[in-house]
Amino acid sequence: MKIWLTLGVLAAVLLGLFLSVPFYYRPEGTGGTGEMVRRAALTAKIRGLDPQDIGDTTSSAVAGQIFETLYTYAYLERPYRLIPQLAEGMPEISADGKKYTIKIRPGVYFADDPAFPGGRGRELTAGDFILAWKRMADINNRSTNYSAIFAGYVEGLDEFREYSARVDEVDYERPVAGLRAPDPRTLEITLTRPHNFLLYWLAHLPTAPVAREVLERYGRDLVNHPVGTGPFKLAGNFRSNRFSLVRNKNFRREFYPDRAAAELAERGLLEDAGRPIPFIDRIEWTIIEESQPYWLAFLAGKIDSAGIPKDSFDGVITPARALSPELAARGVRLIKAEDPSIFYYGFNMDDPVVGKNRPLRQAMSLAFDRETYIETFLNGRGRIPAGPIPPMIPGFREDRVNPYTRYDPARARALLAEAEEIAGGEIPVLKLAMPGTDTEVRQQGEFFRIQMRRLGLEVEVDYMTWPKFQDAAKTRSHQIFALGWLADYPDAQNFLLLFYGPNRSPGPNTSNYQNPEFDALYERAIAIPEPEGRIPLYHRMEDIVIEDCPWLLTTYRVVYALYHDRLKNYYPNDFLSGTMKFQKVGSDLPNSLKLNN
Repeated sequence: MKIWLTLGVLAAVLLGLFLSVPFYYRPEGTGGTGEMVRRAALTAKIRGLDPQDIGDTTSSAVAGQIFETLYTYAYLERPYRLIPQLAEGMPEISADGKKYTIKIRPGVYFADDPAFPGGRGRELTAGDFILAWKRMADINNRSTNYSAIFAGYVEGLDEFREYSARVDEVDYERPVAGLRAPDPRTLEITLTRPHNFLLYWLAHLPTAPVAREVLERYGRDLVNHPVGTGPFKLAGNFRSNRFSLVRNKNFRREFYPDRAAAELAERGLLEDAGRPIPFIDRIEWTIIEESQPYWLAFLAGKIDSAGIPKDSFDGVITPARALSPELAARGVRLIKAEDPSIFYYGFNMDDPVVGKNRPLRQAMSLAFDRETYIETFLNGRGRIPAGPIPPMIPGFREDRVNPYTRYDPARARALLAEAEEIAGGEIPVLKLAMPGTDTEVRQQGEFFRIQMRRLGLEVEVDYMTWPKFQDAAKTRSHQIFALGWLADYPDAQNFLLLFYGPNRSPGPNTSNYQNPEFDALYERAIAIPEPEGRIPLYHRMEDIVIEDCPWLLTTYRVVYALYHDRLKNYYPNDFLSGTMKFQKVGSDLPNSLKLNN
């Protein structure tokens, strides 16, 4: 998925959110209903559940259980493999790579909703995808996803986007030459040029279908009324601090996978092969924005998964980086995993102060003490980045030395002097936007401010709710901002697209970076069909970005997540958000844990 990650969400990720670890309990014997229920927590509020505009981990964690895409990733297979989901099979692709014909899977129904006649969800059609993709193209919807997925590729869709900018009310019946449904179960996509990443994007949440009935009933309020074909549907108001997802009674008959990588099969992850899914009946979500209450809720058994807040880490993890014997004896298990993500402070390249002054950006990067940052805020759960291409992604260079991610105050001061010459005097007070208002985010913002003050710069920090932060990013309102990116698919292009000029905000290039040499190399690279043939160009592009410094890189992360051993059928999947349908729980109520911090 195209995913924004905040440094605040980094804490959430280290608290187990990224791994999408589902932990469930059965309330039998406690006056419950006998349902299998998951208790899960989010550490930030959801901005919205309009699939075409989702681009962050928090929203995806929920929306991934409601919406589905044409293709998905095999849950337990490694290396990762794309498989059909709402498509009946893999696409038929023309010899020139410019036409895709996809058959839609029969017997797939939308969840029941008042938008449909009689409140009964109808069968999915090819037209539901065309409508969704036109909505993404509609410039009035300000989707962050269009420029990365479809711009410049689908015949007539860019023209539809231009049309949408000229009218007050967009006609979604207006034909687009490259999107046709010759019958309800056939989708035809005609491209202007081969799209080497299209199949990846068709497994990406923003390409999920939308029913016309739902759009007509809810209009702009569709963001609050998600209606999909997935195994769960929304029950309650997700903008409150507690809400639920319940089983979609219209969900088709689907089965637990019968194929897995050898090491996963050895873990017993195929014991339920061939059994109907989903196993659970309801997911209960709670929003807990502070990490310490989140952790205490885990210890008290009120939620069933957690990572480890920095202040509790030494009491939970041994010097050998293993789980403490006390927790292990209580049935708690630890997962440690590096994941394909990068965290950074971005500079708005449209800003006249930071965007036009490369020595200033380089100086700030050299003045940031990453070793102290990683040890202070992450308990060492990360490493200093070499560039925007992270580990686990083909093209990552283990031996690449980035001259601007070392801590070098003397060199930073020399570059600041150059920056002041360019600026014609002292650098004015800078403004940093932090995505979150909780204690750890405030501590991180203060750390940045102090680091820059030592260099000789003053920084004002604005702490924003996650939805407000995202809205401001779309309008290019930030000067400096904290963010992160988790891979949508296993190709470095997914990270380098964040620097491609035409992808500027409201697209995913939130720094609004533009470099003609980079853009030319990017366009050459994405035209190469063989993944390995792109890598030399990827490296040249990465080198340009490292020198231009539109990001102050902070960390490649390592995830530590805890879970109770009653959880069955769980294993991390880096590219799949809709994993909850595979999980089940093997015991009843959780035990309350007591642990000295």
